[in-house]
Amino acid sequence: MNLSLTLTGWRQPARTNFHGILMSVVVAVAAISLADHYRVSAMLFALLLGMALNFLSTEGRCVPGIRFSASTLLRIGVALLGVRITLAQITALGAMPIAMVVLSVALTIGFGMVLARMLGYRNRFGVLTGGAVGICGASAAMAIAAVMPAQADDNVKERATIFTVIGVSTLSTAAMVLYPMLVAALGFGGQHAGVFLGGTIHDVAQVVGAGYGMSKETGDVATIVKLLRVAMLLPVILVITLSYRKAHVASPAGGPKPPLLPWFVVAFALLVAANSAGLIPAALQQALQTLSTWLLVISMAAIGMKSHLKDFATVGLKPIVLMVSETIFLAVLVTAFIFFTR
Repeated sequence: MNLSLTLTGWRQPARTNFHGILMSVVVAVAAISLADHYRVSAMLFALLLGMALNFLSTEGRCVPGIRFSASTLLRIGVALLGVRITLAQITALGAMPIAMVVLSVALTIGFGMVLARMLGYRNRFGVLTGGAVGICGASAAMAIAAVMPAQADDNVKERATIFTVIGVSTLSTAAMVLYPMLVAALGFGGQHAGVFLGGTIHDVAQVVGAGYGMSKETGDVATIVKLLRVAMLLPVILVITLSYRKAHVASPAGGPKPPLLPWFVVAFALLVAANSAGLIPAALQQALQTLSTWLLVISMAAIGMKSHLKDFATVGLKPIVLMVSETIFLAVLVTAFIFFTR
């Protein structure tokens, strides 16, 4: 009897979410196919295709599944990013590149917060855009948005997240094309070029494309430096979570206290530890990396479905200035580090 009740309780949410998840998967398949053909971010395609199907999120059987895909599947995808990283990869870089990555991520987020306030936005928009630019592009934007507390104006948070994904994906694609020419003009050798590309380009796929497009040495160094930036996602999310937790305690509004660490951040850390200890076989590691990519694209498609194109008609120039400025700031920081240490 208990088993029957358990199965019934499991089937009900599965039936409720099925149609929305299926539509999100269909959009993700189309987005990844287009991305492979045009060599552009799959997340960007998923977002744009999802926005074209916005009507599915307003009413009907797809609504619960779209919400589930945009939240729970997103968190699972972020957690699985942990299988990309090992401690050996990080320590192999040496102290100086690690210091560069830590400082550049922290300073880029700090710069984003200051500039956001100067442009009339709240700190959290600067954290969101600065984290996306400084860490790992669209994946970081989605992960950071996932730990920001829900509010009455949560639609504003969703619009900010979507704008950040569009902006960082566009800038990352432009950087993939322009930065190899820039490092050649600056006279960087293979290793220094890899440090620059891995330390500045936003998304992992674009780093790989730009690095290996120059040489194998440049591609290897760029990928490792980029994975170190991805690893910064864990401490950054921890700091953000603790900051909002502290603000919640100080606020008279009350309500349930946010968790010390979201479950998906704990899962991310455990996967990094397991991968570092060699407990994840290579085949499983590759499968989990692929699953992570698919889940993030599926969740981005769902986020697109929850968005309204009309909400972006009034974005204006200031958010674009913010993200471009953060990108230039990061590039200048990494260039200065390379000239200082070579």
